[in-house]
Amino acid sequence: MEKEALELKHGLISVDDHVQEVPDLWTSRLDASRWGERIPHIERAPDGSERWVADGTTLMGGRLADAGALMDDRNDEPKTWAEVPAAAHDPAERLKAMDAAGVDYSALYPTVAGLAGHAFGSIEDPDLELACVQAYNDWLIEEWAGTSSRFIPQCIVPISSPEATVREIHRSVEKGHRGVVYPAMPMYLRDVPHVNGPEYDQVWDACVELGVPLCLHAGSSPQLQYPPYEGLAPTLAAALTEVTRPVSSVFVISGLTFSRILLRHPELRVVLAESALGWGLLYLEWADHQFEHDGLAAEGYDLTPSEMFRRQCYFNAWFDPIARWAPHIGTEHILWSTNLPLATSTWPKTKETVERCFDGVSAEGREQVLWRNAASLFHL
Repeated sequence: MEKEALELKHGLISVDDHVQEVPDLWTSRLDASRWGERIPHIERAPDGSERWVADGTTLMGGRLADAGALMDDRNDEPKTWAEVPAAAHDPAERLKAMDAAGVDYSALYPTVAGLAGHAFGSIEDPDLELACVQAYNDWLIEEWAGTSSRFIPQCIVPISSPEATVREIHRSVEKGHRGVVYPAMPMYLRDVPHVNGPEYDQVWDACVELGVPLCLHAGSSPQLQYPPYEGLAPTLAAALTEVTRPVSSVFVISGLTFSRILLRHPELRVVLAESALGWGLLYLEWADHQFEHDGLAAEGYDLTPSEMFRRQCYFNAWFDPIARWAPHIGTEHILWSTNLPLATSTWPKTKETVERCFDGVSAEGREQVLWRNAASLFHL
């Protein structure tokens, strides 16, 4: 992969930010004569609010955008496109927001396409799924990466088959994508083999061959999260969802380790986006204990779960006090982000949050977490 000069003004590479897809992204790129109303588009509801619809299904739970950090009240949501803040969808305005937060580079995840690009995985027609995926990937390269090299584009993929996934990874990386955003549990989206099976080895091999990290975003499989009960107030229900989203990554890291995916692919690098840190320490201790208790070394495991993690995986923090967890996890396995423009973002107080969270951390450890680890992963 071609390398570019790394220029740091602020000393922060945010590994988890989101773009808000624009209204004509798919309608301008997909063939209307072939797909018609199945193309992802915005519709107006009877109450005047707007929502995204694709292939007859409402996306994002009926929401139009996810840009709470940029709203006057971060518990509020835009109801129409006119209310969506420009920094959510305009690359030039996003650069201004990044400068205000002290961010040099930003790794991009989708919003309408799903936090992990999983929104199109349920489309049964593989041709339409692929068309939607490719339109997003091309748009991200042309409109965002084309605006500034400070944006780190990451492709989403079709999941109709591992072969389709691999083809799109190759196509996208050739165009300039630097990471692969993948839904953690594709078998929850459609009738495909379990993700821990050998059918997907070709996907992991493609990431290794092309030198790009596999990026798994927490929350891409709501089935892994604790559902709020029906009587909970909307704001409390939303808070509970955000609390359980990072912890749902425990199922993902468990699959990677105990299924031997990491053992079979020692050069695969995995980013657990929006994971936070606290639960991770508990998991690594617990998994190693169970590993020893059940005698898994005799079952052909050459490394313990924590050893696999420390060889290949990265947690992603954005509000955690690093000094508390670094001795156990290792600063070389922690990434930082702003999570802009989601409501959970530290924006506009990212700089203050960094200073608070890195109190007591060495200069070397600070650099590792804030930019060195990410620069290595994304070949900056």
